[in-house]
Parts: sequence; structure tokens; C-alpha cells
Amino acid sequence: MNAWPKSSSLLKSNEQWIPGGVVSLNRKSDPNICFVSGQGSRVTDLEGNEYIDYQAGFAASFLGHNDPDVNKAVRAALDNATLLMGAGPTNLEGEFAQLFCDSVPSAESIEITTTGSEATYHAIRIARAVTGKNHIIVMQGGYNGWHNDVACNVISSLADVGERVSPGEYPFDSLSAGIPDSHSELVHVINYNDIASVEYILQRYPVAGILLEPILQNIGVVKPLPGYLEALRRLADEHGFLLIFDEVKTGFRHALGGYQQLCGVTPDLSTFGKAVANGYPVGVIAGRKKYMDYFIHPDKSKKVLIAGTFNAHPLTTAAAIATVRKLASAEFKVYDHVNGLGQMLEDGLKDIFSTSGRPFHIARQGSAFCVYFMDHSPVDYHDILKHHDFAFDKSYRLKLIEKGIFNFPLPIKQGSISYAHSTKDIEETLEKTKSILSAL
Repeated sequence: MNAWPKSSSLLKSNEQWIPGGVVSLNRKSDPNICFVSGQGSRVTDLEGNEYIDYQAGFAASFLGHNDPDVNKAVRAALDNATLLMGAGPTNLEGEFAQLFCDSVPSAESIEITTTGSEATYHAIRIARAVTGKNHIIVMQGGYNGWHNDVACNVISSLADVGERVSPGEYPFDSLSAGIPDSHSELVHVINYNDIASVEYILQRYPVAGILLEPILQNIGVVKPLPGYLEALRRLADEHGFLLIFDEVKTGFRHALGGYQQLCGVTPDLSTFGKAVANGYPVGVIAGRKKYMDYFIHPDKSKKVLIAGTFNAHPLTTAAAIATVRKLASAEFKVYDHVNGLGQMLEDGLKDIFSTSGRPFHIARQGSAFCVYFMDHSPVDYHDILKHHDFAFDKSYRLKLIEKGIFNFPLPIKQGSISYAHSTKDIEETLEKTKSILSAL
């Protein structure tokens, strides 16, 4: 029985005009539910069902859906007839840039893009321009965007990447056709938390940069082992490559200065998005001024292009300014609130699953969480692949959706608490989680 017939019909209709019926195929899942409205922590689908939402645009709506302060700022920009001219600076981008640089310690200057993928694209270009080298290192289980350098090796099968190797690297498991083999030869995929494999690549190739999420949050919540990020910083300095943190998911969700502020490791470049504008489409590339100034390098052979008609679109920038101001406000205490709810959820889930007779681990960083059905905290993707119960995870997520608790229905995907969530939301989530365990 199809519990979402209207959503299924809409998807089928869309397929006449859109390949697959969805404009970003990362959104396609089973079930495919069309959500039509959202306020705070709650969303409503085409059938009229309401859910407590932990998806939030892949963690973008950090303040909650349709946050009133962000919406107010966007309405004011509309009422003021703020325009996209495509000539000269806008009257908002400088204000946002200053707010951003005041918030993120490593950001001496920034450029604004429309998406996080564009930001990582530019970061790699800068790394290659600065170093004169072409090879990059990325993480198995990391997601850094859709472009050729990084469209690979997120949730790979063992058949495609093989057993764990350390030191060593994994095959380029492409997410897309159309990437030339010669291009993928410049990309080296290793496991997170594996310094020996970083050194292995450095001994064999001229590396321009290493690009990674400081916490892997596209395969749940996989944290760095003690000393791992510090070792990457040391190797970057010793070997002359750029350390790039992809904070598109972690930045502003875990701290106003990004996760880098919490871990105490300063990258050369960082990329941000999602929570920066509470779900409005924005990306940011930030870093040391001597590297960012490659965008205006006087030598044509070293100058890095940045362009985009919609970069710093006034509505998006207004949303970003309002978001950062709210995150920084002592009045709202955003991080205290979401971290407290995260602890409440973690403690409650531990109590519930401890009686299930099934191995589990609750991984959490602040407001981001994931329930792993394995008996320890994962250190990398192969660890998850070998020990996590993917089938049970899928069933667990589907049962929660049926009860009105929405996590993305794909195993090991991160859940996200927003500022709009309440203790009542967490209590209801725990109550329904407990009720479905017996059914499972």
C-alpha cells in the first residue's frame, strides 16, 4: 500500500519534464515524499501529514524552517526594491563579509558563491594556483560537491572500492558519467583518520591540497581521532600543500567560528554554506588573505577566476546577515539551546536502545546526530561498511517516518536538530522511537 499517493503522482507527473522527477537526484529516496510547507521544527507533506523534521535541507535550516527574523530581513530587502544589477558591488555583500570574518577566526577575507559545491571548486583552483601542483586528496565517505574533482566515493560498495588498505588509496568510485579518466587520475581517495595514507600519497604525487570535512557528516557523524587534524596541519606545512576544511555542513552549525574553532586547527582555506543563510542558497570560500588574493593576482597565469551572476544575490545576502546576527546574539543563545537538546536526545536514545539487545552507538556533535547499529564509534567508512546493520537502519527510519518523525530514509545519513526544536519535540521523538522498537 502506498501511503503517499499524491506525492507519487506528483513525482510521476514531474518525470515528463524532469529526469527522475526531482531536480537534485540526491533528494530521491524511498519513499519519495513531497513536502509543501514548514514552520520551525515541523513540516507538512502533500497528503497533509505533519512531521518533526530532522532533515532540514541536509542540515541547512539551522534556525528552523521559515525563521521569522530571517524572513523579516528578506521581506525588507524586497520592500526596499533591492536589486540584482550585475554591475559593481551590492550594498549588502560587504556588510556580510565583515560579519563573517568577525565570526570565523581563519577568515581574513571571503568570496561569496551560490552553492557549497562552487566554493569547494574555487578552493581547489586556488590550491593548484598557489602550489603549482595538480593532485588533491579527498576522503572516502566525504561529500564535497558535484564537480569532477570530488564527485566520487561517498557511500561506495565494497565491490567498488575494495577492502581496507593502509597505507594506500582507493579506486575513484565516480558518482557521475562524463568525468575523464585523465582527470580522475589527479584525485586520490583515502580513508578519514588515516595519516599513514596521507603520507603514502605525499611520497608519490605532487599534492596541491587536501580537502575534507573536519567531521564526516555525509555518512552520519564520524569524528577525528585525537591528533588527526593536527597532523594534517603539520603535513601541510612540511610539504607545502593547502589544508582545506569543507565546513559546508559543520560550519556555523557547531560554532559561530565553525568546527575549526572547536578543534583548534586552522586551515588555509575553508568552505561554508547551508546554515550560513538558514537554507537560502549561499556558499562561502574563506581563508588567509595571501591565498584569497589569488582571485585578483596581477599575474594572469596565476589569477583564479571567480564569477557568478547570482553570487551575493541581495535576498540571499539579507538572509545570511540576519542568520549570522541571530547566531551571534547573546539574547537567543542558539548554541546553548541546540546543544542541550542534542544531549537530551542522545541520553534518551541510549536509554531506549540499551534495552533492545542490539549493538548501537549514538554519534553526536552538538545538534548533529546519527544512530549506528554497531557496538563502537566509527573511525572511517570501512568501519561502518563492515560493522553497521544497514538493513535494520533502513527499517528503523521508515518506521519513524510512519510515526511522523522524519530522518532522511537512507541508512547512515545525519539527523539535524534546529534552534526551533523544543524539549517537547525531543520527548515526542523519544516516545515514538521507543514505541517502534518492539515492532522492529
